[in-house]
Amino acid sequence: MKMSDGLFLTCCREAAVQFPEILYNELIVDNCCMQLVMRPETFDLLVLPNLYGDIVSDLTAGLVGGLGIVPGANLGETCAVFEAVHGTAPDIVGKGLANPTALMQSAVLMLAHIGEREASLRLQKAIQAVYADGKCLTGDVGGTGSTFQFTEAVIRNL
Repeated sequence: MKMSDGLFLTCCREAAVQFPEILYNELIVDNCCMQLVMRPETFDLLVLPNLYGDIVSDLTAGLVGGLGIVPGANLGETCAVFEAVHGTAPDIVGKGLANPTALMQSAVLMLAHIGEREASLRLQKAIQAVYADGKCLTGDVGGTGSTFQFTEAVIRNL
């Protein structure tokens, strides 16, 4: 890890020099996690290697409601992949318990990325309306609704 972290830091430092107008700061991952919990408003963007990214994304997901809420975007120079940040949950497959918000929020990001800003905003507003109503929320966010009920409510709000 010392070698790979060192390479990562070297690359970040080299990139930071090329963009002096962007404030660059380094934190050790344990301190970063504490600062995210205590003062999340002090962060605009985090650039992390894969292992630390997984740890920090799970921690920050917990701050906003859990893994079922958080979208993911992996952006490359020529392609992009949008997904929920969590993995599979084989123990709840077919039971209607999964929260589809993370996948829907990933679609919001994807639509914005491909220039479909209006569609992105419509989907975002529909998701927000379902949360504001509170009647079809899944169990992980305090509701009693199923995956299907949540999804149907979002579709109705579109």
